[in-house]
Amino acid sequence: MKYSYEFKKDPFGDLGIILPEEICLFSDFIENIATVDQVDEYIEYIEKVLNGTYEDFEIELNATSVHIKKDVTIVENFYRIEEPHENTIETKQFIELLVVWRDKIPEIFKG
Repeated sequence: MKYSYEFKKDPFGDLGIILPEEICLFSDFIENIATVDQVDEYIEYIEKVLNGTYEDFEIELNATSVHIKKDVTIVENFYRIEEPHENTIETKQFIELLVVWRDKIPEIFKG
């Protein structure tokens, strides 16, 4: 993994992922993914972009969307007041972040 990350609980006890400033908006997207199946579905779409089945692919969640291209993925937060409103990451690094989150989901959402 090229980027550092850590998990931290917010004041309400919810676990989030803290990312470096240059990709911080990806946490807004990733933290809205609640199931392993959902992560796997997104990874499948990304792999279809990487292997050329799709030219690109866009996923929208709550206040964010990701536009997945072969080389880079761009996240945009529609409701963020302060800048930046979007960040970019290498698409393969985005998959790695999703895998990190997928591995953490059972702990985050245990009942």
